[in-house]
Parts: sequence; C-alpha cells; structure tokens
Amino acid sequence: MTGNKTDTFVAGDALRADLDIMAALGAKAEGVEIAALANTAQVPGLPEAIPVLLKRGTAPGIDGLDRLFEPYRQHPARKTGQAVAQTFEAFCTLTLRHQTEHSAIFANMDWRKPTLTTIVDYHELADGHANFGKHRIHYAFPLSEEWQKWVATDGEKMDQGAFAWFLEDRVAELSSPTDEEKLQYERDFATTIATPAQLVELSRGLQVNVESKVKASTTLQSGEGQIAWEETHNGADGKPLKVPGIFMLNIAPFFMGEKVRIPVRLRYRPSGGKVIWFYQIYRPDQFITQHVRDVLGETRRQTNLPTFEGTPEMAA
Repeated sequence: MTGNKTDTFVAGDALRADLDIMAALGAKAEGVEIAALANTAQVPGLPEAIPVLLKRGTAPGIDGLDRLFEPYRQHPARKTGQAVAQTFEAFCTLTLRHQTEHSAIFANMDWRKPTLTTIVDYHELADGHANFGKHRIHYAFPLSEEWQKWVATDGEKMDQGAFAWFLEDRVAELSSPTDEEKLQYERDFATTIATPAQLVELSRGLQVNVESKVKASTTLQSGEGQIAWEETHNGADGKPLKVPGIFMLNIAPFFMGEKVRIPVRLRYRPSGGKVIWFYQIYRPDQFITQHVRDVLGETRRQTNLPTFEGTPEMAA
C-alpha cells in the first residue's frame, strides 16, 4: 500500500513537471523577444545591427521597435526643419547656436532675391560621409520698399506729369554727385550728370519743341528711298535743349540696410508734342551682388564656416 502511494506521488510529480515544461515551451512559442538584426551586407550608412521584435507562434514575424517607442520619445532623433531669420544678426546668432564642424553657408547671388542659407547638418568632410541636410537656417535679404519701387518702374515709359509725380515722391532718394562721380560718369557716359534740383525742375516744367528737316535723301539701287532726318529739340524759350543723361541714387536696397550709390540713366523721347520719360538703373546686379558678397564675408568672419556662392542640394 505504501509502495503504491509512493509510485503514485512520483508519477504525479513527473506529470506536473512535464506540464510546467510544456507551458513554458508554449509561452515561448507564443511569445515575443527582442533580437539583433545584423547588417551582414554592410550597407553604407547603416549601423552594424538594429534591434527588432521577433514574434513567435502561429503568426511569426519581425517588427521594428520604433512604433512601440515613438509615443514615449522625449526628444527627436535629429534636428530637422528650417528656421527663418528676419535680420542678418538673427541669422548669425542662430548659426552660431546650432553649427557643427561640418556646417556650411550658401549665398544665392540672384540680385533680385538674394538669400543666405546655413546647412547645419551638411555632408562630413573628414570621411566623406553624407549627412541628412535637413536642418537649415534661412535669411532672405529683405528688399526695401524704396528699392522695389525703383526696380519695378525701371524702363517704364511715363508722361511728363507721371514722371514729375514719381520724382517728387522719391526726391529723398536722389543725390548730388560727388566730384569723383561727376568726373567718372560724365567721362564714361559722355553726358552731363544732374543734381536732384535739376532733375525735379526738368520733370516739372520741361517743354520740348521738335523741329525736323530732311538732312539727306538718296535712292538706293533697289529703288527704295532712304531719308535721314535731322531733329533739333528746343526748350520753351526756343533755345537748344540740354537734358542731363544720368543722375545718382543714394538708396538702401535692403530694409534697414546701408545705403549705396547707384547711377541711373535718364532717357526721354518727344512724341506728338509731348515728352515721354523713362530711366534705366545702371548695372543694379553689380551693386547688389557686391553688397551680398560683403555680407557673406562678414558671415564667414563671425561664424568661421565655409561659404559658397550658389544653392545647396535639395534635402530628400
């Protein structure tokens, strides 16, 4: 009797042990575990291994861990986005705050809309590794309203009244030439240079009388006639009219920026007893580009970063 009870007890213990093992195996078969997935192909730019979630059981598979951890993230994996600076000072301050040893600054030299852009996470120089290029600081040179107005009407034909109104409205941006400018531009353009007072006087009260006469008339072999006309432009007093061919602007192309001196060609055309005026800013790209280059040099000095004239690669 005693032997039978002992045999039964041992058999029961063995059965329970087998059940525990089976339960553990079942749990493992239906469970999950974190494992390392090796980068055996040595794909450039990827780590040697990444953690993954292995799912066992009737629906085995591999899942990334990021979707499980993302809701609990305390800060981003890397800096991304573009900060927009409204002043040059803010642009330099932000660049100094975020720059790394691989950061770079690009200047778009388009004189109509110049910009500066810092690529904080630019491609590494030491080992040549590419970087994401998705963290940027951007500064668009804010064009002043005065400069935009002059550029917008550059080459636009105006009658006497419209031209007078335009100049009176912008007389603060006109400037008398310096002795050096007078000497240089009158020599280069073979014309006289106007003071602001002369320019306004011309626009307010100028009358042009046009006398035309045939200077020469010839007949070509083709039978077509060729007539050369000689025109004399006189003022209201009948005296020959001398209109200055150039004047000076003293204007800040950028909002709250320094003023630059730019020559402007003055043009007029008699038409049906009226005078049509227009002006042409002389090489505005030259003056604006030089200003942007000066600012780019100051940026290089303040940040000690490499600078390039151009636009960076588009961030993927």
